[in-house]
Amino acid sequence: MKVSPESRLEELGLTLPPCPPNTSNYLGTVTVGDLVFVAGHGPFKDGELIHKGRVGEDMDVETAVEAAQLVALNMLSTLKAEFGELSRIKRVVKLLIMINSAPDFDRHQMIANGASDLMVDVFGENGKHARSTVGMAALPLGLAVEAEGVFQIIS
Repeated sequence: MKVSPESRLEELGLTLPPCPPNTSNYLGTVTVGDLVFVAGHGPFKDGELIHKGRVGEDMDVETAVEAAQLVALNMLSTLKAEFGELSRIKRVVKLLIMINSAPDFDRHQMIANGASDLMVDVFGENGKHARSTVGMAALPLGLAVEAEGVFQIIS
């Protein structure tokens, strides 16, 4: 019997944070056919911004990896709120990871692995995805990491 994503999170010792509220005029998810587009998420926990600052200046790589994992957990929380259970997710299709980084920082992929590794840990082979990772001069609210994604759902 296949282990549910929620059970897998529990095995990993992780819990989904409360679903983050929208802070502007947008939707957290938009579903078109069997694809769900998840809006940008930041490293919030219990409504509080946990990781703020520029990687390579205000924050080290290890902390930024934790921020990326928290961002991924927030995305999963939004998906669970939208669909009731994460087992409706058939595949992680694509992630875009944006990192607020110092101009000379060049290890963005290491930070993005915090989000990517979580998706694979939770969804197995179906968690493997296409990914783009970019360094940014700034992110809203001073976020250290922001991510958006595309997921395939079981209709």
